[in-house]
Amino acid sequence: MLDAGGVLVFPQPDLLRPPLQALGVSPDVAAFERAHYQAMLVQDVATVPPAPGTWWREYLVGYFAGCGVAEDQCRELAAEVAGATVGETWTHVGTGTMAGLRALAALGLPMGVVSNSDGTVQAALSRLGVCYAPDKAGITTGSTAGVPVGSTAGVPVGSPAGVPVGVVVDSAVVGVAKPDPAIFGIALDALGVTCRETVLHVGDSLRYDVAGALAAGLEPVHLDPHGFCPAPDGHRHIRTLAELAEDL
Repeated sequence: MLDAGGVLVFPQPDLLRPPLQALGVSPDVAAFERAHYQAMLVQDVATVPPAPGTWWREYLVGYFAGCGVAEDQCRELAAEVAGATVGETWTHVGTGTMAGLRALAALGLPMGVVSNSDGTVQAALSRLGVCYAPDKAGITTGSTAGVPVGSTAGVPVGSPAGVPVGVVVDSAVVGVAKPDPAIFGIALDALGVTCRETVLHVGDSLRYDVAGALAAGLEPVHLDPHGFCPAPDGHRHIRTLAELAEDL
């Protein structure tokens, strides 16, 4: 299992660069990606998660701090940008993502994506050429709350660009989000996997991914390229997807 945000895709730098430059801050791509992990660290150490409807704004507070914005300016900037960024923002494919994803796919193991998102993640990953879950040939469908999810036994002719995966589960579509273990159960059912203790889940968050995977009986793998994890004991850490592929 793979998370989407922070593992496959990140906020689009071209979208966030102009307001930063207006404050005299000019991060490069590596700094933008690093800022994501700093933002997730802020959420991981917070006493409680952001209130419903505030996740993106609260995320941006930590993100802009990670980009180098002065602390006393981060919250105001985050509120301004959160209100102006309507639509898809997670459209930057991470550095090294595709090489690592292809290396994992080459192992021939069942693979799926489990994301806390807004109903758009499957289409976005396909459009960006990252990965796709075939929705025609080789599909076995199940449902949760009346919403179908699919798994594939093969890749159809005329497949889109990207790496084929068995299923993409979007929290907004299935009605349950990480760290609730039920969202992982939906993905495992779609993949036809029953032996949970052999399943890895790769994510960027201690609060959502590591805790959720443990609750679901999976082995969490924390994608933590900068060593920010605030509680590193008891679970595996990797710096890149390629590193995981080499370890398996």
